[in-house]
Amino acid sequence: MQTPASHEQNADQVAYWNGPAGRRWAERQAAQDIVLGPVADLLIDRAKPKAGERVIDVGCGSGATTIAFAHKVAPSGHVLGIDISGPMLERARRSAPKDLPIDFALADATVYPFDPASFDLLASRFGVMFFADPVLSFANMRKALKPSGRLAFACWREPRENPFFMAPLQAAYKHVPKLPQQGPEDPGPFAFASEARVRRILGEASFTGVEMEPCPLSLDAAIGRGLDGAVQSALEIGPASRALEDQPEELRRAAAASIREALAPFAKGDAVLLPASVWIVTARAS
Repeated sequence: MQTPASHEQNADQVAYWNGPAGRRWAERQAAQDIVLGPVADLLIDRAKPKAGERVIDVGCGSGATTIAFAHKVAPSGHVLGIDISGPMLERARRSAPKDLPIDFALADATVYPFDPASFDLLASRFGVMFFADPVLSFANMRKALKPSGRLAFACWREPRENPFFMAPLQAAYKHVPKLPQQGPEDPGPFAFASEARVRRILGEASFTGVEMEPCPLSLDAAIGRGLDGAVQSALEIGPASRALEDQPEELRRAAAASIREALAPFAKGDAVLLPASVWIVTARAS
């Protein structure tokens, strides 16, 4: 398995995203791109990519946002998608239309030698919350931006603002032990939930003009497949699936029934619309 050169403190994340978890995300990417489509739309709207610009898509995963940015900056612009997950980048390379100006790099953005002062936009959908030393990481990425460059990324707000994650997880906890407690600054989905922390990190990395827009959303966990589809998704990916990993089948069936009960109030026809909330963070390189 090919893995990227990385900062030593990010070794656990490299191992995680190149192991079974990374493969699961790659396999489910088509579904996840539909679920998270509203976040991508928000990000691209606030990032305002323009024809001819050069963009870095950090934590690009299987490439959906990279492709979307490339459509905006084509034909004379360029997008570099960077991620530490080999399985997800393999899918990204297969998915990207050959006529779009895209390159992908299997790399850790903390240490990647970006061409200095050569990009207009640094963007990410949920790809920046996993750095062990985010100030170091953002400082390295900032070097890639022109003096006029800008930053735009999406990150999750507090868990209590996100029943999208927490409703299935709390239902699973009726049957299995809780996942290990993460500290508020540990790498993970909610590592950037604190507005004060994000502002501190970006300030120490020398970004200016930081703006944080809270964006409430309703995300269709079923992607049009009804309540059964939403339950299946919760069992396959996300925190509830991690809590249920390697549990006996009897417990998994019982947890699935509880998850179904928890999600039923959110069902609207074939959709299961769960409340979610993200920050859209924007800033300038100087």
